[in-house]
Amino acid sequence: MSWADECQIEPAVVAALYLEHADELRRFLFGVLRDGHAAADAMQSAFAKLVEQGQSVKVESRKSWLFTVAYREALALKRRQSVERGAIEKLAGGISSAPAPGGSPQRRLIEWETVERVRRALEKLPAEQRDVVRLKITDQMTFAAIAEQLKLPLGTVLTRMQLALAKLRRALGDDR
Repeated sequence: MSWADECQIEPAVVAALYLEHADELRRFLFGVLRDGHAAADAMQSAFAKLVEQGQSVKVESRKSWLFTVAYREALALKRRQSVERGAIEKLAGGISSAPAPGGSPQRRLIEWETVERVRRALEKLPAEQRDVVRLKITDQMTFAAIAEQLKLPLGTVLTRMQLALAKLRRALGDDR
């Protein structure tokens, strides 16, 4: 038996902890993330860490340890999603839907003009590409959900997004 095998918790213990706490943990994570799939991902990560590190956790502390690890995994997932949204916004020109309040009048005017440039560029896109961009960026839908809503193959949706972003970059001068 290797050292790694000796450091892992027994599978029967993990199974028992799962049966005992999975529903409560899932509800907790859903409350944190507001997304069932993300909650399931965080829960899976927490149980994977339990398998790897659970032997070092006291028996009476396993539930609280599991919830703490799951919470940290949920926060990490939220950070990754935030980074992904930021990347999408950057690809779309880094522009929000309206100029930010406050700031100098000159800055607000520049932001307003930039927003108007993006709107005009979006209006020039073919309708099928504009719809995909709107659903992805404005409605923050996943590509899979967009494909389902538009009744299109996922590859078609991805291609339309890629083409739209390339056209937007050209239209906006890609001066990032």
